Amino acid sequence: MNNFFDTLFNKYIKKRSIKIGSIIKGKVYNIGNENVIIDAGLKSESYISINEFRNSNGDIEVKNGDLIDVILESIEDGYGVTILSREKAKKYNSWLFLEKAKKNNIIIKGIINGKVKGGFTVDINGIQAFLPGSLIDIKPFKDSSFLEGMHLSLKVVKIDKRRNNIVVSRKSVIEYNKRIKKKKSLSKISEGKEIVGIIKNITEYGAFIDLGSVDGLLHITDISWKRINHPNDILNPGEYIKLKILKFDKINLKMSLGLKQLISDPWKKIDEKYPKRTKTLGKVTNITEYGCFIEIEDGIEGLVHNSEIDWVNKNVNISKILKLNDKVEVMILNIDHPCKRISLGIKQCKINPWYKFSKKYKFGDKVKGYIKSITSFGIFVSLEDKLDGLIHISDISWKTKNLEIFKKYKKGNKILSVLLNVNIKKERISLGIKQLKNNPIIMYMSLNKKNKIVKGKIIRIDNIGILLELKKNVNSYIKRSLITNKKFYEENIYYKNILKLRLLGIDYKNQMIRTYIIEK
Repeated sequence: MNNFFDTLFNKYIKKRSIKIGSIIKGKVYNIGNENVIIDAGLKSESYISINEFRNSNGDIEVKNGDLIDVILESIEDGYGVTILSREKAKKYNSWLFLEKAKKNNIIIKGIINGKVKGGFTVDINGIQAFLPGSLIDIKPFKDSSFLEGMHLSLKVVKIDKRRNNIVVSRKSVIEYNKRIKKKKSLSKISEGKEIVGIIKNITEYGAFIDLGSVDGLLHITDISWKRINHPNDILNPGEYIKLKILKFDKINLKMSLGLKQLISDPWKKIDEKYPKRTKTLGKVTNITEYGCFIEIEDGIEGLVHNSEIDWVNKNVNISKILKLNDKVEVMILNIDHPCKRISLGIKQCKINPWYKFSKKYKFGDKVKGYIKSITSFGIFVSLEDKLDGLIHISDISWKTKNLEIFKKYKKGNKILSVLLNVNIKKERISLGIKQLKNNPIIMYMSLNKKNKIVKGKIIRIDNIGILLELKKNVNSYIKRSLITNKKFYEENIYYKNILKLRLLGIDYKNQMIRTYIIEK
């Protein structure tokens, strides 16, 4: 009879493909103080130590009637007893679980249960794994002992069942969670949206803002509508700040932020508020070697160039005239909308001295002054209101225009001259000395009518023509090309010879009388 049952049982076992080392299902039949009885549908029930059913806290993790996985170690041990192992089944399933976790990059749980050289040991469902110190966190810890006994989220980075070697990483989980959080945060970011961040770092060109998932740059030009010397003037590291997202490159994760964009652009209505030539009061905010910046209202600054400070002194030392925070009246000269620049003037708020001079003196009026300097082309004269006038060499004497004429004039001497012209736009005053006397050329023509025949003495002959003296300080120049009679030229054109001439008029440009030769 026993042989008959053995035969039937062996056929049953073979049909179920059950062999030693297989994982089979067993039912918890009874839980005793020392053992748990498991019915796996074999020849006999199996007694397994109760310790194989305790969890990490020492509690029994099964109850009567539960179906569990066990490993078949022996169908019959010689005493008619089936030997099963719950612990080996758990370890086998744990290895399968860990291999799957490694393959699918799944986050698992583990408990730090010991410190070893280079890291920690971790219990994962009864399997011991190794957590290297370099894979604990993104940043290295000086003291990581606080992790002992903690339940941690981990990823399997290496598994070798043959060598019983498992390496896990907490750092990978932190990096993964950070990426997920970053992705979630970035999905909410869009250009034009307002966002709050922490001022992380300040440089001379702007500030880096920590937005949690990404850092953004607040450029110095986007901090304030007004000009600032350094971001430190307004920002402080560690402070929370509300900003607007100006531009966001989702591929390269680069973000441009703006602070000034949270308020309306004061430049939008600048033309309405400050038409050209409008006078307004402003505050000196900066002084440079090329000019000074004036704030006419919050966020609006303009430049007063050196040339627009004083009518006369073009190389004025601004720091001797103005200082920071001084109130000064300025005039709007020009507004450049695209570049957001305003050109201002200080001198335009005062009367133009050239205009004032032109109203005080008319053409031909006599003007007094002092010789400021003498050059090869004329004499500069210091006049009232710190103005200068020029007496050109051609307006010094009716007689000559060479440098010998300057010998009688010395720097610092008083000088009387005649006003010839005031060019307000070019800021020039033209004066003359010879105009104090009558023009001998005009006087000569007033006494001698046009076409009158007069005499002239040759005083110079050159390659171009001949110079004749009609009267003292009255000359005429005739080009050689106008003397066509070769014989006449050879016989009559020589130094100090006197020729008959016909008067044609005045050459005002060269201050001479125009004539031609009467050959007969």
